[in-house]
Amino acid sequence: MAEHDLEGEVLGVAWDGTGLGTDGTVWGGEFLRSSVRSFTRVARLLPFRLPGGEAAARQPWRSALGVLHEVLGDALWDLDLPPVEHARARRAVLEALLRPGSCSVRTSSAGRLYDAVASLLALRQDSSYEAQAAMQLEQLAEPGSAAGYPFSLLEPAAGDAPVEVDWRPAVTGILADLRAGVTPSAVAGRFHGTLARMIGAVAEWAGIERVVLAGGCFQNAALASLAARELRAGGFQVFTASRIPPNDGGLAVGQALVAAHTLLERRR
Repeated sequence: MAEHDLEGEVLGVAWDGTGLGTDGTVWGGEFLRSSVRSFTRVARLLPFRLPGGEAAARQPWRSALGVLHEVLGDALWDLDLPPVEHARARRAVLEALLRPGSCSVRTSSAGRLYDAVASLLALRQDSSYEAQAAMQLEQLAEPGSAAGYPFSLLEPAAGDAPVEVDWRPAVTGILADLRAGVTPSAVAGRFHGTLARMIGAVAEWAGIERVVLAGGCFQNAALASLAARELRAGGFQVFTASRIPPNDGGLAVGQALVAAHTLLERRR
């Protein structure tokens, strides 16, 4: 918003790895009705458990287990997949961490969802640096793959709760493709297309004309371009980072913008 000199209200798509949300959970896949004065979270990616917490940032198999458990429950252990085989020796501990009511945090993080899919495609089970698995998934993605996998928007039970983007049908589709022998590059391409359509669907539901794409996930050129194309096809104005980094490197600018407006209002 600072870079493009935007005033008033926008739909901010804030997708990154890990951040502490205002409700005490781990955010990273948020849709925010935002201005320089306030924000309201109107939607998020469906949360899943991170067994091991912050360790999942360097061990994508942990995110994959959390995603698979959300889809299949304990039946995940029947699968012959790289993250499951990687974790099988620690099954008892991990089952306890994935159980409802356990100490494992839940997250809506798009970055961790990227890690999970990279793990399912056997790209990487352990990362040497931040976002390595997600970067490899982007590099693998086949341009021009099919439109994507199914998903749905879940309306909240409470009036002030966010809409949830249910990615579980997409993961079911990915598992079916892997069983059918679809190439990992095609699966990666479809996954990127699915994420773009998710963003378009939430924008359509929210009905806010201007959409800002921000957060480390939008350093992914494939995701950023697909999302922008999807949004523009729906008649939305799209704003992305160019001079200011979309990831943590741009946070201070946003903080300064909010602080400046807050000080000006107090002086009036």
